[in-house]
Amino acid sequence: MSATPSLHPATQAFLQRTPTMLIGAEWVTAADGATMDLRNPATGEVLCKVPSASAADVDRAVLAARQAFDDSAWSRTRPRERQNLLWRLADLLERDGEILAQLECLNNGKSAAVARVMDVQLAIDFLRYMAGWATKIEGSTVDVSLPLMPNDQFHGFIRREAIGVVGAIVAWNFPLLLACWKLGPALATGCTVVLKPADETPLTALKLAELVLEAGYPSGVFNVVTGTGITAGSALTHNPLVDKLTFTGSTEVGKQIGKVAMESMTRVTLELGGKSPTIVMPDADLASAAAGAASAIFFNQGQVCCAGSRLYVHRKHFDNVVADIAGIANSMKLGNGMDPTVQMGPLISARQQQRVFNYIEMGRDSGATIACGGEQFGPGYFVKPTVIVDVDQNSRLVQEEIFGPVLVAIPFDDEAEALRMANDSPYGLGASIWSNDLAAVHRMIPRIKSGSVWVNCHSALDPALPFGGYKMSGVGREMGAAAIEHYTELKSVLIKL
Repeated sequence: MSATPSLHPATQAFLQRTPTMLIGAEWVTAADGATMDLRNPATGEVLCKVPSASAADVDRAVLAARQAFDDSAWSRTRPRERQNLLWRLADLLERDGEILAQLECLNNGKSAAVARVMDVQLAIDFLRYMAGWATKIEGSTVDVSLPLMPNDQFHGFIRREAIGVVGAIVAWNFPLLLACWKLGPALATGCTVVLKPADETPLTALKLAELVLEAGYPSGVFNVVTGTGITAGSALTHNPLVDKLTFTGSTEVGKQIGKVAMESMTRVTLELGGKSPTIVMPDADLASAAAGAASAIFFNQGQVCCAGSRLYVHRKHFDNVVADIAGIANSMKLGNGMDPTVQMGPLISARQQQRVFNYIEMGRDSGATIACGGEQFGPGYFVKPTVIVDVDQNSRLVQEEIFGPVLVAIPFDDEAEALRMANDSPYGLGASIWSNDLAAVHRMIPRIKSGSVWVNCHSALDPALPFGGYKMSGVGREMGAAAIEHYTELKSVLIKL
């Protein structure tokens, strides 16, 4: 077993710095001096402190963003300059990739090695993808008819303009990547941003703020306020100077934000919960399907909005596939994510750990069978990877998002039944089909009510592919060209010649 690597000196220095957040171009404490502890999920120990922003702090940050959008040189920045700044920011993320990965590991619990090649690299790739969009935001000309003015000539055109001040609130499962998903299109289009990271995981957002300043962005273009959702998040959601809200997190909180946004007609995108089905068809490569299904649920400790948390396997292969997944689960090494040999880290918090155990106990109480796992591992907030069978489709374990390493598995007899059960969910974020029968796959894809469908893979994300959900999984899309639409407004212009 390899030794746990020591922290990069820059990571240690970052953790030891005075707790501050970025408003305008200044690193500031909370106005009332309040702070909150961050804990290392692998040990439960206090990692460091960060400011706990009040509503007044949030209002200052929004005002800084408003002034930067309305009055500063940023509002006159040309597309090429916005492109180059994003490229510069991506280069800085690449330079400090090890530091970012270690901060993500310490603050979130995930593997530092995986965070470096997945979270950090995807953030870099996405910023570079969005940099290209800065020079490709287009309008169009229109030949108008205007029957009431038949003898006049007109020039009609449509502009696509930056939406303004963006209030961004992100979840704790992929703190850096989710922040960049919102920051990239905002900066590419010329918006300004106030980011409120999750209560538990603000460290990489604060490091990102350092890099934004180093890249050369003007004061107020990017602001980070740390604090609780109840205070700081609510203040950002209700601030009348915010033109757009973008949120990634639970469906429950997303509904609340959506209601607030509708009161003021603030533009909003919501990337919310999921309960994604993994469907193993009778012709599938069973070894690949079992390995893929295990990865779909156990990656990032199951704390993935599109995790393959519902497994549907054709009845003739059900027992074998479940046994193979249980074997994979039982062989996984749990531990501190700073150890590169660890395959699964802890959950984010003691509260989330207890939530997951409550669902497991619910399964036991209802007569379900725990095929593997279902136990605590410690110290830290660990749950052993769990597979549950003998579960009814209407069970809360099947219908509700657990957000942990818990897979519920149900057999099916034919394609129609598989589709019916896959769609029998309030969510519709992702789904995967494991099959080599292209005719069956193409029949199933349009019938699955989900924002993403993967075939012989799961949770495979690319900057060019829009990501978001049907039903209770949200409104709008992240990534791809669709993201540009959500950070801009259309303006119709008609000139009488």
